Amino acid sequence: MKKTVFILFIVALVFSCAPRKVSTPAGPEAEAPAPETGVEKGVPAEEQRIGEQEVEGVTMERVEEPREVAISEEEKAQIFKNIYFDFDKYDIKEEYREVLKRIADWLIEHPSVKLIVEGHCDERGTNEYNLGLGDRRANAVKDYLISLGVSPERIETVSYGEERPVCTEHNEECWWRNRRAQFVVVEE
Repeated sequence: MKKTVFILFIVALVFSCAPRKVSTPAGPEAEAPAPETGVEKGVPAEEQRIGEQEVEGVTMERVEEPREVAISEEEKAQIFKNIYFDFDKYDIKEEYREVLKRIADWLIEHPSVKLIVEGHCDERGTNEYNLGLGDRRANAVKDYLISLGVSPERIETVSYGEERPVCTEHNEECWWRNRRAQFVVVEE
């Protein structure tokens, strides 16, 4: 359970905390000129203030956080269907290869987006085992998408193990619905 909480904390931290570049304004009280700290070498930071904002005398650069891409519910339902797995398995079943082909084609047509593949499990097994199995499921989907031509840099994976069930009953139909890979499309 501690490992799950730690992983969820790290994921939340990565997606919610955007780094900001802070610089103090140069004024009469400044003793030395500010060093060149811009993205481009040799170009003073003052000339590279695209997307910056001044708040109470401190300039802060806005850094975009990953955001879900605006995609219609109809398009999402047609393309980004969940992939389901057999008990204790992470191999891609033949029936889901066409779904992954549609996802790969869509990603290739939309080069400015990234995909997060979430791996999920049913409630059976330990938390640690299910986190590992969810990771193997997400990576199996990632590897298959890469084999279809999607760049590996555009696909991230995360395992939620058994922590995010879509069904909470204790039967095979419910467990089957929880053994899945799910997709989140975000801007790059």
